[in-house]
Amino acid sequence: MSHNPVRPWRNIDRRESRQIMVGNVPVGGGAPISVQTMTNTDTSDVAATVAQIQRAADVGADIVRVSTPDQAATKALKEIVRESPVPIVADIHFHYKRAIEAAEAGAACLRINPGNIGDSKRVAEVVQAAKDHGCSIRIGVNAGSLEKHLLEKYGEPCPDAMLESGLDHIRILQDHDFHEFKISVKASDVFMAAAAYQQLAEATDAPIHLGITEAGGLMSGTIKSAIGLGNLLWMGIGDTLRVSLSADPVEEVKVGFEILKSLGLRHRGVNIISCPSCARQGFDVIKTVEVLEERLEHIKTPMSLSIIGCVVNGPGEALLTDVGFTGGGAGSGMVYMAGAQSHKMSNDQMVDHIVELVEKRAAEIEAEATPDAAE
Repeated sequence: MSHNPVRPWRNIDRRESRQIMVGNVPVGGGAPISVQTMTNTDTSDVAATVAQIQRAADVGADIVRVSTPDQAATKALKEIVRESPVPIVADIHFHYKRAIEAAEAGAACLRINPGNIGDSKRVAEVVQAAKDHGCSIRIGVNAGSLEKHLLEKYGEPCPDAMLESGLDHIRILQDHDFHEFKISVKASDVFMAAAAYQQLAEATDAPIHLGITEAGGLMSGTIKSAIGLGNLLWMGIGDTLRVSLSADPVEEVKVGFEILKSLGLRHRGVNIISCPSCARQGFDVIKTVEVLEERLEHIKTPMSLSIIGCVVNGPGEALLTDVGFTGGGAGSGMVYMAGAQSHKMSNDQMVDHIVELVEKRAAEIEAEATPDAAE
């Protein structure tokens, strides 16, 4: 029996969408769901911005958005793009010249609302710059900044107003023969965002960027995002996502991957399955997991690790993981490899031993995936 069998009842039937490219990252068309974040440094501070992008990339960020509110920012963007390990999205609001400058600076994508940047002539100039420099565009509808005429029509932000705004912006780009776009309809209200995204998914085949905007701090924002994005992803909606937290951008990336991992949509790094601990625990589960999360953060290979405090559920959880440890008695526990009992290990030496086993197993998985590299 495989320790990681395929289970048909876990499959998610993803919505079909066309594919665009954000730099070298495919979005839509069945591509892996990409995880994004956004810098919160002063963009004109190139060193600080690049350092933050690098930290986000180190934990898996596929794409990073950078705000470009003025000429100083778009001037700095050229060097930021050159030093960034991942594609950069330029965040544009209102001023069409910033969009053109960002495209010229090498941005892989422009985040704009076409209807907010001026008349048809200005939109045409932005679209031409995007075409000339190989940029895609993200239409970013937000419940907090809907157009005045839509607020007057609907009386308040609502899913119908957000959908109409999005379709209006799509129409503007299509009228200018531009089709390399993705779209988001974000709201801080989970119900409003989910309803708007469901309507959007039925109305267009464009790739969809998911987000619950202004979700809050690390704890509350993570829960809110997991509920909102998790339900949409479970319905097969979403081609790329950003978790919006009042926290370090690195945390946004980590949460994004955890949401995807929990739904089996994408795997990166070690998925630790651990018990909440109780009086039966044979070792300090909570502290052990905390230490292991930190020490295994460098592992990028998808794999699973179970850390269970006692034998009630430990053997069963270990059956389905690459590496497992179950607490026993007399200061030691049982190590499992690929679901089978392997050997006993003392609690005192357990953490170092598990790190060693996980690193070894990760190397084996990588070698199995690329047999030529192992020769």
